[in-house]
Amino acid sequence: MGNSPAVSEWNIPKRTTGFVLLACWMAILAEGYDVGVFGAVLPALAEYKEWSLSPVELGTLGAYALIGMLIGALFIGTLSDVIGRKKMLLLSMVIFTITQAGAALAPTPEVFGIFRLLGGLGMGGIIPVAAAMTIEYSAPRKRSLNYGIMYSGYSLGIVAAALVAMALLPMVGWRWVIAVGAAPILILPVVAWMLPESLEYVVAKGRISEAKSLAAKLNVKNYEPVAPAKPTNTVPWREAITSLFSKTYLRSTVFFWISLFCGMVLVYGLNTWLPQIMRKAGYDLGSSLTFLLVFSLASAAGGLVLGFLADKYGQKPILIIFYLLGAGGILLLMFPNTMFINLCFVAFAGIGSISTSLVLTGYIADYYPANRRSTATGWALSYARIGAISGPIIGGWIAATGVSFEFNFIFFAIVGVVAALAVAMIPARIKADASENVAAPQLVTE
Repeated sequence: MGNSPAVSEWNIPKRTTGFVLLACWMAILAEGYDVGVFGAVLPALAEYKEWSLSPVELGTLGAYALIGMLIGALFIGTLSDVIGRKKMLLLSMVIFTITQAGAALAPTPEVFGIFRLLGGLGMGGIIPVAAAMTIEYSAPRKRSLNYGIMYSGYSLGIVAAALVAMALLPMVGWRWVIAVGAAPILILPVVAWMLPESLEYVVAKGRISEAKSLAAKLNVKNYEPVAPAKPTNTVPWREAITSLFSKTYLRSTVFFWISLFCGMVLVYGLNTWLPQIMRKAGYDLGSSLTFLLVFSLASAAGGLVLGFLADKYGQKPILIIFYLLGAGGILLLMFPNTMFINLCFVAFAGIGSISTSLVLTGYIADYYPANRRSTATGWALSYARIGAISGPIIGGWIAATGVSFEFNFIFFAIVGVVAALAVAMIPARIKADASENVAAPQLVTE
Protein backbone atom coordinates (compact mmCIF):
# COMPACT_ATOMS: atom_id res chain seq x y z
CA MET A 1 0.00 0.00 0.00
CA GLY A 2 1.31 3.44 -0.77
CA ASN A 3 3.79 4.96 -3.17
CA SER A 4 6.88 2.98 -2.30
CA PRO A 5 10.02 4.67 -3.54
CA ALA A 6 13.03 2.87 -4.85
CA VAL A 7 15.10 3.55 -1.77
CA SER A 8 16.16 1.48 1.20
CA GLU A 9 13.67 0.86 3.99
CA TRP A 10 14.28 2.35 7.39
CA ASN A 11 12.94 1.47 10.80
CA ILE A 12 11.22 3.92 13.08
CA PRO A 13 10.70 3.10 16.77
CA LYS A 14 7.15 2.39 17.86
CA ARG A 15 7.65 4.99 20.58
CA THR A 16 8.15 7.71 17.96
CA THR A 17 5.17 6.52 15.95
CA GLY A 18 3.11 6.56 19.13
CA PHE A 19 4.17 10.09 19.99
CA VAL A 20 3.27 11.34 16.53
CA LEU A 21 -0.12 9.61 16.66
CA LEU A 22 -0.86 10.95 20.15
CA ALA A 23 0.17 14.51 19.29
CA CYS A 24 -1.94 14.52 16.12
CA TRP A 25 -4.80 12.80 17.97
CA MET A 26 -4.89 15.52 20.64
CA ALA A 27 -4.88 18.25 18.00
CA ILE A 28 -7.69 16.53 16.07
CA LEU A 29 -9.64 15.96 19.32
CA ALA A 30 -9.55 19.69 20.02
CA GLU A 31 -10.65 20.41 16.47
CA GLY A 32 -13.46 17.86 16.68
CA TYR A 33 -14.83 19.62 19.73
CA ASP A 34 -14.80 22.99 18.01
CA VAL A 35 -16.47 21.55 14.90
CA GLY A 36 -19.10 19.60 16.85
CA VAL A 37 -19.91 22.23 19.42
CA PHE A 38 -22.07 24.28 17.05
CA GLY A 39 -24.39 21.36 16.36
CA ALA A 40 -24.52 20.64 20.10
CA VAL A 41 -25.61 24.18 20.99
CA LEU A 42 -27.76 24.77 17.89
CA PRO A 43 -31.06 23.89 19.63
CA ALA A 44 -30.18 26.41 22.37
CA LEU A 45 -29.20 29.04 19.80
CA ALA A 46 -32.49 28.47 18.01
CA GLU A 47 -34.29 29.40 21.23
CA TYR A 48 -31.93 32.29 22.16
CA LYS A 49 -34.37 35.21 22.14
CA GLU A 50 -31.69 37.91 22.20
CA TRP A 51 -30.66 36.95 18.64
CA SER A 52 -33.93 35.46 17.31
CA LEU A 53 -32.24 33.52 14.51
CA SER A 54 -34.24 31.86 11.74
CA PRO A 55 -33.37 28.32 10.54
CA VAL A 56 -31.65 29.73 7.45
CA GLU A 57 -29.65 32.17 9.61
CA LEU A 58 -28.64 29.31 11.91
CA GLY A 59 -27.51 27.23 8.94
CA THR A 60 -25.54 30.16 7.55
CA LEU A 61 -23.98 30.81 10.95
CA GLY A 62 -22.88 27.19 11.09
CA ALA A 63 -21.20 27.62 7.72
CA TYR A 64 -18.87 30.42 8.86
CA ALA A 65 -16.36 28.04 10.45
CA LEU A 66 -16.52 25.83 7.37
CA ILE A 67 -15.66 28.75 5.08
CA GLY A 68 -12.63 29.37 7.28
CA MET A 69 -11.76 25.67 7.09
CA LEU A 70 -11.87 25.81 3.31
CA ILE A 71 -9.33 28.65 3.28
CA GLY A 72 -7.23 27.07 6.04
CA ALA A 73 -6.95 23.68 4.35
CA LEU A 74 -6.07 25.35 1.07
CA PHE A 75 -3.24 27.52 2.33
CA ILE A 76 -1.99 25.88 5.52
CA GLY A 77 -1.82 22.47 3.87
CA THR A 78 0.27 23.92 1.06
CA LEU A 79 2.41 26.06 3.38
CA SER A 80 3.21 23.04 5.53
CA ASP A 81 5.00 21.51 2.53
CA VAL A 82 6.90 24.80 2.15
CA ILE A 83 7.82 25.97 5.67
CA GLY A 84 7.29 22.89 7.81
CA ARG A 85 4.49 20.58 8.91
CA LYS A 86 5.09 20.83 12.64
CA LYS A 87 5.04 24.64 12.64
CA MET A 88 1.78 24.80 10.74
CA LEU A 89 0.06 22.23 12.96
CA LEU A 90 0.96 24.19 16.09
CA LEU A 91 -0.07 27.49 14.52
CA SER A 92 -3.39 26.01 13.43
CA MET A 93 -4.07 24.79 16.95
CA VAL A 94 -3.34 28.23 18.43
CA ILE A 95 -5.74 29.89 15.99
CA PHE A 96 -8.79 27.70 16.50
CA THR A 97 -8.54 27.46 20.29
CA ILE A 98 -8.13 31.18 20.96
CA THR A 99 -10.97 32.15 18.64
CA GLN A 100 -13.35 29.85 20.53
CA ALA A 101 -13.06 32.18 23.51
CA GLY A 102 -13.97 35.10 21.25
CA ALA A 103 -17.03 33.25 19.91
CA ALA A 104 -18.18 32.48 23.45
CA LEU A 105 -18.10 36.20 24.32
CA ALA A 106 -19.61 37.44 21.05
CA PRO A 107 -22.25 40.15 21.64
CA THR A 108 -23.94 39.64 18.24
CA PRO A 109 -24.38 36.80 15.76
CA GLU A 110 -22.19 38.71 13.28
CA VAL A 111 -19.26 38.82 15.73
CA PHE A 112 -19.89 35.18 16.59
CA GLY A 113 -19.68 34.31 12.91
CA ILE A 114 -16.42 36.24 12.44
CA PHE A 115 -14.73 34.39 15.30
CA ARG A 116 -16.00 31.06 13.98
CA LEU A 117 -14.67 31.93 10.52
CA LEU A 118 -11.24 32.84 11.93
CA GLY A 119 -11.21 29.66 14.00
CA GLY A 120 -12.00 27.71 10.87
CA LEU A 121 -8.67 28.80 9.38
CA GLY A 122 -6.92 26.76 12.06
CA MET A 123 -9.39 23.89 11.99
CA GLY A 124 -8.94 23.50 8.25
CA GLY A 125 -5.17 23.46 8.58
CA ILE A 126 -4.98 20.70 11.17
CA ILE A 127 -6.33 17.84 9.08
CA PRO A 128 -4.01 17.88 6.02
CA VAL A 129 -0.93 18.34 8.22
CA ALA A 130 -1.93 15.63 10.71
CA ALA A 131 -2.78 13.34 7.79
CA ALA A 132 0.64 13.81 6.21
CA MET A 133 2.48 13.32 9.51
CA THR A 134 0.53 10.18 10.40
CA ILE A 135 1.06 8.59 6.99
CA GLU A 136 4.76 9.46 7.06
CA TYR A 137 5.46 8.01 10.50
CA SER A 138 3.40 4.83 9.99
CA ALA A 139 4.49 1.53 8.49
CA PRO A 140 2.83 1.03 5.06
CA ARG A 141 0.86 -1.98 6.28
CA LYS A 142 -0.60 0.04 9.17
CA ARG A 143 -1.25 3.40 7.56
CA SER A 144 -5.04 3.17 7.35
CA LEU A 145 -5.30 1.73 10.87
CA ASN A 146 -3.01 4.37 12.37
CA TYR A 147 -4.86 7.05 10.47
CA GLY A 148 -8.11 5.73 11.90
CA ILE A 149 -6.64 5.80 15.40
CA MET A 150 -5.43 9.36 14.95
CA TYR A 151 -8.65 10.55 13.37
CA SER A 152 -10.80 8.94 16.07
CA GLY A 153 -9.95 12.07 18.02
CA TYR A 154 -12.20 14.02 15.64
CA SER A 155 -15.26 11.92 16.45
CA LEU A 156 -14.41 11.82 20.15
CA GLY A 157 -14.13 15.61 20.08
CA ILE A 158 -17.71 15.75 18.79
CA VAL A 159 -18.68 13.29 21.55
CA ALA A 160 -17.04 15.59 24.09
CA ALA A 161 -19.02 18.53 22.68
CA ALA A 162 -22.28 16.60 23.07
CA LEU A 163 -21.43 15.53 26.63
CA VAL A 164 -20.37 19.02 27.67
CA ALA A 165 -23.56 20.43 26.14
CA MET A 166 -25.70 17.91 27.99
CA ALA A 167 -23.98 18.86 31.25
CA LEU A 168 -23.65 22.62 30.90
CA LEU A 169 -26.50 23.81 28.67
CA PRO A 170 -29.24 23.47 31.31
CA MET A 171 -27.09 25.18 33.97
CA VAL A 172 -24.97 27.91 32.37
CA GLY A 173 -26.06 28.14 28.74
CA TRP A 174 -24.45 27.81 25.32
CA ARG A 175 -21.65 30.36 25.82
CA TRP A 176 -19.85 28.21 28.38
CA VAL A 177 -20.16 25.13 26.18
CA ILE A 178 -18.33 26.97 23.39
CA ALA A 179 -15.78 28.48 25.80
CA VAL A 180 -14.60 24.99 26.78
CA GLY A 181 -13.18 24.77 23.25
CA ALA A 182 -10.44 27.24 24.24
CA ALA A 183 -9.07 24.93 26.95
CA PRO A 184 -6.82 22.81 24.63
CA ILE A 185 -4.43 25.77 24.31
CA LEU A 186 -3.06 24.49 27.63
CA ILE A 187 -1.80 21.26 26.06
CA LEU A 188 -0.01 23.00 23.20
CA PRO A 189 3.46 22.68 24.85
CA VAL A 190 2.89 18.91 25.23
CA VAL A 191 1.95 18.56 21.56
CA ALA A 192 5.02 20.60 20.55
CA TRP A 193 7.28 18.38 22.68
CA MET A 194 5.94 15.09 21.31
CA LEU A 195 5.77 15.99 17.63
CA PRO A 196 8.97 15.89 15.55
CA GLU A 197 9.36 17.75 12.30
CA SER A 198 8.64 15.78 9.16
CA LEU A 199 11.69 13.94 7.84
CA GLU A 200 10.04 13.96 4.42
CA TYR A 201 9.86 17.74 4.56
CA VAL A 202 13.46 18.20 5.73
CA VAL A 203 14.86 15.86 3.04
CA ALA A 204 12.66 17.41 0.35
CA LYS A 205 14.31 20.72 1.19
CA GLY A 206 17.71 19.17 0.53
CA ARG A 207 18.82 19.53 4.19
CA ILE A 208 20.35 16.05 4.40
CA SER A 209 22.59 16.64 7.43
CA GLU A 210 19.66 18.05 9.39
CA ALA A 211 17.56 15.02 8.43
CA LYS A 212 20.29 12.64 9.63
CA SER A 213 20.56 14.53 12.91
CA LEU A 214 16.79 14.38 13.44
CA ALA A 215 16.70 10.69 12.55
CA ALA A 216 19.46 9.99 15.07
CA LYS A 217 17.54 11.92 17.74
CA LEU A 218 14.45 9.83 16.98
CA ASN A 219 16.55 6.64 17.05
CA VAL A 220 15.57 5.78 13.49
CA LYS A 221 17.65 2.90 12.21
CA ASN A 222 18.97 2.23 8.71
CA TYR A 223 18.17 5.78 7.71
CA GLU A 224 19.90 6.79 4.48
CA PRO A 225 18.18 9.87 3.06
CA VAL A 226 18.63 10.49 -0.64
CA ALA A 227 18.83 14.10 -1.73
CA PRO A 228 16.20 14.93 -4.35
CA ALA A 229 17.49 15.86 -7.78
CA LYS A 230 15.76 19.20 -7.34
CA PRO A 231 15.08 20.15 -3.70
CA THR A 232 11.56 21.46 -3.23
CA ASN A 233 12.85 24.71 -1.78
CA THR A 234 13.87 25.56 -5.34
CA VAL A 235 10.62 24.28 -6.87
CA PRO A 236 7.72 26.75 -6.92
CA TRP A 237 4.76 25.69 -4.81
CA ARG A 238 2.73 25.97 -8.01
CA GLU A 239 4.35 22.77 -9.25
CA ALA A 240 2.95 20.76 -6.35
CA ILE A 241 -0.51 22.17 -7.07
CA THR A 242 -0.47 21.83 -10.86
CA SER A 243 0.71 18.23 -10.61
CA LEU A 244 -2.68 17.36 -9.08
CA PHE A 245 -4.26 18.30 -12.41
CA SER A 246 -1.60 16.75 -14.64
CA LYS A 247 -2.45 13.99 -17.07
CA THR A 248 -1.16 11.48 -14.52
CA TYR A 249 -3.43 12.53 -11.65
CA LEU A 250 -6.36 14.45 -13.17
CA ARG A 251 -8.94 11.64 -13.08
CA SER A 252 -7.86 10.62 -9.59
CA THR A 253 -8.12 14.20 -8.36
CA VAL A 254 -11.58 14.73 -9.84
CA PHE A 255 -13.13 11.63 -8.28
CA PHE A 256 -11.32 12.04 -4.97
CA TRP A 257 -12.72 15.55 -4.78
CA ILE A 258 -16.27 14.52 -5.68
CA SER A 259 -16.35 11.69 -3.15
CA LEU A 260 -14.84 13.81 -0.38
CA PHE A 261 -17.22 16.66 -1.25
CA CYS A 262 -20.18 14.33 -0.71
CA GLY A 263 -18.60 12.96 2.46
CA MET A 264 -18.29 16.47 3.90
CA VAL A 265 -21.93 17.24 3.05
CA LEU A 266 -22.86 14.20 5.13
CA VAL A 267 -20.49 14.91 8.02
CA TYR A 268 -21.35 18.56 8.53
CA GLY A 269 -24.96 18.46 7.46
CA LEU A 270 -25.78 15.65 9.89
CA ASN A 271 -23.45 16.90 12.62
CA THR A 272 -25.08 20.34 12.55
CA TRP A 273 -28.74 19.41 12.14
CA LEU A 274 -29.14 15.88 13.54
CA PRO A 275 -30.21 17.00 17.05
CA GLN A 276 -32.69 19.51 15.60
CA ILE A 277 -34.03 17.01 13.05
CA MET A 278 -34.62 14.45 15.78
CA ARG A 279 -36.40 17.09 17.86
CA LYS A 280 -38.75 17.65 14.92
CA ALA A 281 -39.25 13.89 14.86
CA GLY A 282 -40.62 14.13 18.40
CA TYR A 283 -37.62 13.62 20.69
CA ASP A 284 -36.78 15.98 23.57
CA LEU A 285 -33.49 17.92 23.77
CA GLY A 286 -31.71 15.30 25.88
CA SER A 287 -32.69 12.47 23.54
CA SER A 288 -31.79 14.46 20.43
CA LEU A 289 -28.31 15.11 21.83
CA THR A 290 -28.04 11.36 22.51
CA PHE A 291 -28.37 10.80 18.77
CA LEU A 292 -25.42 13.14 18.18
CA LEU A 293 -23.49 11.28 20.87
CA VAL A 294 -24.12 7.86 19.27
CA PHE A 295 -23.43 9.28 15.80
CA SER A 296 -20.00 10.41 16.97
CA LEU A 297 -19.10 7.41 19.14
CA ALA A 298 -19.97 4.99 16.36
CA SER A 299 -17.85 6.94 13.90
CA ALA A 300 -14.88 6.88 16.30
CA ALA A 301 -15.07 3.10 16.69
CA GLY A 302 -15.93 2.69 13.03
CA GLY A 303 -12.84 4.60 12.00
CA LEU A 304 -10.64 2.02 13.70
CA VAL A 305 -12.53 -0.90 12.18
CA LEU A 306 -12.58 0.63 8.69
CA GLY A 307 -8.89 1.49 8.98
CA PHE A 308 -8.08 -2.12 9.80
CA LEU A 309 -10.28 -3.42 6.98
CA ALA A 310 -8.81 -0.91 4.51
CA ASP A 311 -5.27 -2.09 5.31
CA LYS A 312 -6.35 -5.70 4.80
CA TYR A 313 -8.66 -5.44 1.79
CA GLY A 314 -7.84 -2.04 0.28
CA GLN A 315 -9.38 1.38 0.82
CA LYS A 316 -11.51 1.46 -2.31
CA PRO A 317 -13.86 -1.53 -1.74
CA ILE A 318 -14.24 -0.72 1.96
CA LEU A 319 -15.17 2.89 1.18
CA ILE A 320 -17.76 1.87 -1.42
CA ILE A 321 -19.40 -0.66 0.89
CA PHE A 322 -19.62 1.59 3.92
CA TYR A 323 -20.74 4.71 2.08
CA LEU A 324 -23.65 2.60 0.82
CA LEU A 325 -24.34 1.15 4.27
CA GLY A 326 -24.27 4.66 5.72
CA ALA A 327 -26.74 5.85 3.09
CA GLY A 328 -29.03 2.96 4.00
CA GLY A 329 -28.84 3.80 7.70
CA ILE A 330 -29.67 7.44 7.00
CA LEU A 331 -32.64 6.55 4.81
CA LEU A 332 -34.10 4.13 7.38
CA LEU A 333 -34.23 6.91 9.98
CA MET A 334 -37.24 8.35 8.15
CA PHE A 335 -39.43 5.46 9.28
CA PRO A 336 -41.03 5.17 12.73
CA ASN A 337 -38.88 2.89 14.85
CA THR A 338 -38.04 2.31 18.49
CA MET A 339 -35.37 4.49 20.09
CA PHE A 340 -32.91 1.59 20.08
CA ILE A 341 -33.43 0.81 16.38
CA ASN A 342 -33.02 4.46 15.43
CA LEU A 343 -29.82 4.69 17.47
CA CYS A 344 -28.51 1.70 15.51
CA PHE A 345 -29.34 3.46 12.24
CA VAL A 346 -27.68 6.63 13.50
CA ALA A 347 -24.58 4.56 14.29
CA PHE A 348 -24.52 3.34 10.67
CA ALA A 349 -24.94 6.94 9.55
CA GLY A 350 -21.94 7.97 11.63
CA ILE A 351 -19.76 5.17 10.26
CA GLY A 352 -20.95 5.83 6.71
CA SER A 353 -20.15 9.53 6.90
CA ILE A 354 -17.35 10.43 9.33
CA SER A 355 -15.54 7.06 9.40
CA THR A 356 -15.60 6.65 5.64
CA SER A 357 -14.52 10.24 5.05
CA LEU A 358 -11.55 9.87 7.39
CA VAL A 359 -10.41 6.70 5.58
CA LEU A 360 -10.89 8.55 2.30
CA THR A 361 -8.71 11.43 3.53
CA GLY A 362 -6.00 8.95 4.50
CA TYR A 363 -6.38 7.31 1.08
CA ILE A 364 -5.69 10.68 -0.57
CA ALA A 365 -2.62 11.36 1.59
CA ASP A 366 -1.28 7.90 0.79
CA TYR A 367 -2.12 8.02 -2.93
CA TYR A 368 -0.06 11.03 -4.02
CA PRO A 369 3.76 11.41 -3.92
CA ALA A 370 5.25 11.91 -0.45
CA ASN A 371 6.49 15.46 -1.00
CA ARG A 372 2.97 16.50 -2.00
CA ARG A 373 0.94 14.75 0.68
CA SER A 374 -0.14 17.89 2.53
CA THR A 375 -0.80 19.83 -0.66
CA ALA A 376 -2.93 17.05 -2.18
CA THR A 377 -4.85 16.50 1.05
CA GLY A 378 -5.25 20.21 1.73
CA TRP A 379 -6.61 21.01 -1.72
CA ALA A 380 -8.98 18.05 -1.69
CA LEU A 381 -10.27 19.11 1.72
CA SER A 382 -10.59 22.72 0.59
CA TYR A 383 -12.80 21.76 -2.32
CA ALA A 384 -14.71 19.40 -0.03
CA ARG A 385 -15.31 22.30 2.37
CA ILE A 386 -17.75 23.65 -0.19
CA GLY A 387 -19.73 20.51 0.56
CA ALA A 388 -19.19 21.04 4.27
CA ILE A 389 -20.51 24.60 3.95
CA SER A 390 -23.45 23.39 1.89
CA GLY A 391 -24.51 20.75 4.43
CA PRO A 392 -25.60 23.11 7.24
CA ILE A 393 -27.10 25.60 4.77
CA ILE A 394 -29.10 22.90 2.99
CA GLY A 395 -30.29 21.60 6.36
CA GLY A 396 -31.41 25.12 7.26
CA TRP A 397 -33.15 25.55 3.93
CA ILE A 398 -35.00 22.25 4.36
CA ALA A 399 -36.10 23.35 7.84
CA ALA A 400 -37.24 26.75 6.52
CA THR A 401 -39.36 25.26 3.73
CA GLY A 402 -41.53 23.47 6.26
CA VAL A 403 -41.35 20.10 4.49
CA SER A 404 -41.46 16.99 6.62
CA PHE A 405 -38.30 15.99 8.47
CA GLU A 406 -38.13 12.79 6.40
CA PHE A 407 -36.88 14.80 3.41
CA ASN A 408 -33.59 15.41 5.27
CA PHE A 409 -32.88 11.68 5.35
CA ILE A 410 -33.78 11.18 1.67
CA PHE A 411 -31.43 13.97 0.63
CA PHE A 412 -28.48 12.82 2.74
CA ALA A 413 -28.95 9.18 1.66
CA ILE A 414 -28.69 10.21 -2.00
CA VAL A 415 -25.48 12.09 -1.21
CA GLY A 416 -24.03 8.91 0.35
CA VAL A 417 -24.80 6.90 -2.80
CA VAL A 418 -23.10 9.53 -4.99
CA ALA A 419 -20.01 9.34 -2.74
CA ALA A 420 -19.84 5.57 -3.22
CA LEU A 421 -20.13 5.90 -6.99
CA ALA A 422 -17.35 8.52 -7.11
CA VAL A 423 -15.01 6.28 -5.09
CA ALA A 424 -15.72 3.46 -7.54
CA MET A 425 -14.44 5.69 -10.36
CA ILE A 426 -11.05 6.40 -8.75
CA PRO A 427 -8.37 4.68 -10.89
CA ALA A 428 -5.90 2.16 -9.50
CA ARG A 429 -3.01 3.60 -7.52
CA ILE A 430 -0.50 5.30 -9.76
CA LYS A 431 3.10 4.24 -9.45
CA ALA A 432 4.99 7.50 -9.31
CA ASP A 433 8.54 7.68 -10.56
CA ALA A 434 11.38 7.67 -8.10
CA SER A 435 12.17 11.34 -8.60
CA GLU A 436 8.88 12.29 -7.02
CA ASN A 437 9.30 10.05 -4.00
CA VAL A 438 12.98 10.25 -3.31
CA ALA A 439 12.32 12.24 -0.19
CA ALA A 440 10.09 9.58 1.30
CA PRO A 441 11.80 6.33 2.22
CA GLN A 442 9.62 3.39 3.20
CA LEU A 443 8.72 3.40 6.87
CA VAL A 444 8.84 0.18 8.84
CA THR A 445 8.11 0.08 12.54
CA GLU A 446 10.30 -2.03 14.77
